[in-house]
Amino acid sequence: MKIATRYLVRRMRIADIPQVLEIERESFPSMWPPTAFRRELQQNRLAHYIVIGERNPDAPGADEFDDDDLELGPIGRFLGEIRHILAGDDPVHLPAPDERPELIVGFVGVWMLPDEAHIVTIAVRESHRRRGIGEMLLIAAIDLAREKVQSLVTLEVRVSNAAAIRLYEKYGFEEVGLRPRYYSDNREDAYILTAGGITSRAYTERLDALREDHSERFGEFDSLGGGWHG
Repeated sequence: MKIATRYLVRRMRIADIPQVLEIERESFPSMWPPTAFRRELQQNRLAHYIVIGERNPDAPGADEFDDDDLELGPIGRFLGEIRHILAGDDPVHLPAPDERPELIVGFVGVWMLPDEAHIVTIAVRESHRRRGIGEMLLIAAIDLAREKVQSLVTLEVRVSNAAAIRLYEKYGFEEVGLRPRYYSDNREDAYILTAGGITSRAYTERLDALREDHSERFGEFDSLGGGWHG
């Protein structure tokens, strides 16, 4: 089945690591060391990562790009480049963004803890911001938490990030605490935000309405496989 929509929301795969590291370095330039995504995907049973990929129909071999197996076809050429990072997540050379059959444009990480789903990171490629991708990542994280039957989602946000705070409030997040000097780059405080009752009927109706509004503003974001099992 060929991809018909522009954006595909799916589980993160090993082959995505080089592109995800690009986004992480761009979004969090002072972060060191970088996230060990290979270890997160292969060894951390609590961790779940979702990416949004943008299909490029003009890239070489794009007509072979199939959403039934994203690690075959043209994506396969990336695998040879990353085989030498089996012991870590070292950056590798990648084709220019406009030469990739699929460009990863954002990712979100969620840890499924005993009593909550905790969003540990969310980032969007700089060239694709203000296109609804960050909001779609948040929706995907909430969908994942609901599928895992978690009724509470938590996260931290910089106290100065007014735009992100407004987005989270739209999805029912409320301030429940403060982490002083939480961010290592400038020692900025972080608000602790939570959204409760996300499996309730009332929240389901709210989420459905917000999802429909997002679709009307930004278009459809396809979900590979229709769920987040695994």
